[in-house]
Amino acid sequence: MAARALTALSPEGSLSRYLTEIRKFPMLEQSEEYMLAKRFAEHGDAEAAEKLVTSHLRLVAKIAMGYRGYGLPLGEVISEGNVGLMQSVKKFDPEKGFRLATYAMWWIRASIQEYILRSWSLVKMGTTAAQKKLFFNLRKVKGQMKALEEGDLRPENVTTIATKLGVTENEVISMNRRMSAPDSSLNAPLRADSDGEWQDWLTDDSADQETILAERDEMDERQSLLKDALGELTDREQAIIQARRLKEEPATLEELSSQFGVSRERVRQIEVRAFEKLQKAMKAGLGRLRSDAAGAVAAAAH
Repeated sequence: MAARALTALSPEGSLSRYLTEIRKFPMLEQSEEYMLAKRFAEHGDAEAAEKLVTSHLRLVAKIAMGYRGYGLPLGEVISEGNVGLMQSVKKFDPEKGFRLATYAMWWIRASIQEYILRSWSLVKMGTTAAQKKLFFNLRKVKGQMKALEEGDLRPENVTTIATKLGVTENEVISMNRRMSAPDSSLNAPLRADSDGEWQDWLTDDSADQETILAERDEMDERQSLLKDALGELTDREQAIIQARRLKEEPATLEELSSQFGVSRERVRQIEVRAFEKLQKAMKAGLGRLRSDAAGAVAAAAH
């Protein structure tokens, strides 16, 4: 899917040329995007899929720019984001009522973050969910605080970051040192007079393949439930929930008040009501999934 365009046009070659070339692909009107997505979903139309992908390459590049601070080639980061984009096109359901870009952003970010986690050495990167969250937010928060200098953070900055990210101060200090330290080879000797290597002392704490697949299935299920639940909201409710709950940098009530021409209190009321509807729809969807799964198990038992 979209192989012809992306094979001839790779961000891992000349990045400046690539960024120039992708601007030539036209943005799609909502009606055109809908028809292309229908053609691909119903008939496997490769040309339709290619147009959907190429029209969103600029979105991938924009998202990838936000991950420039991890010491990895930007071209490779964009390539991984393109993989996520193609996965989102394969799973996109145009009947749900919202644009491909809204859906694709989840897949693009997930693909890029998985690549970054794979690329950083084990001696620098933690493995728990909390450590991953800290890893991907520490640099951004440090930038907001103008605390990007090398070395240890000031105590007051450590306290502020720990409070903002919901982790302990020791975790902030430890992660900051890991991300600031130069990469070390796992094949380096423990001591000058030793035959042992650092990798001999590392155990494999990674999840087995079954666990990884189960986690991916769960993520797909949650994304599908959220997508379906968002379809239950009005256009205004969707826009406010997206802006207030689903963006990395939430919009303020004041900004949305100006956008929709209502009071800040009215925006807050719409947000609360929409979130309640979203929770109710997701719970109902989860109940249906569990009921279907139970029925499948019962049928298999007979």
